[in-house]
Amino acid sequence: MNKNLTLTGMMGVGKSTIGKNLAKKLNYNFIDIDKIIEAKEGASINSIFKNKSEAYFRKLENETTLQMLKKNNSVISLGGGAFLNKSIRLSVKKKCISFWLDIDVEQLVKRLKKSKKRPLLYNKDINVTIRKLYLERKKIYNEADYRVNCSYLKSYEVINKIIKLYEKSRT
Repeated sequence: MNKNLTLTGMMGVGKSTIGKNLAKKLNYNFIDIDKIIEAKEGASINSIFKNKSEAYFRKLENETTLQMLKKNNSVISLGGGAFLNKSIRLSVKKKCISFWLDIDVEQLVKRLKKSKKRPLLYNKDINVTIRKLYLERKKIYNEADYRVNCSYLKSYEVINKIIKLYEKSRT
């Protein structure tokens, strides 16, 4: 049985886009935790944060992620903050090969500047907030099995790099 692949990293780094195409190429299932939560709740992540609280969302994220990590032959895109959760992180380390999709903070700011659907950026100075979040999170993201610097790579190059690392990890 093949271990699942999990993708972690900052919001806007491309976990969903890369994950979907990676799963297709490996002939695996694609699981986007944020999309599953939105479907379950019938609401966007933004609206869950606003109407029910971040704590409510994190609890839901924990339950959903731990449940999805039990599936097989899957590429799982974690929410940006999920890997910070110790129980999720431990479960990922036990059951999956994890990849931290990393990108220059400047590129991240550029990508997220116009985003209206990122609750942690709502009504904040995006430049300052992203830098702060990145600095807080990178130490924990670094616990992933592999770090893939996506800054200067096209998505197909990121996918090919992940596949090579994944296959190497299974030998």
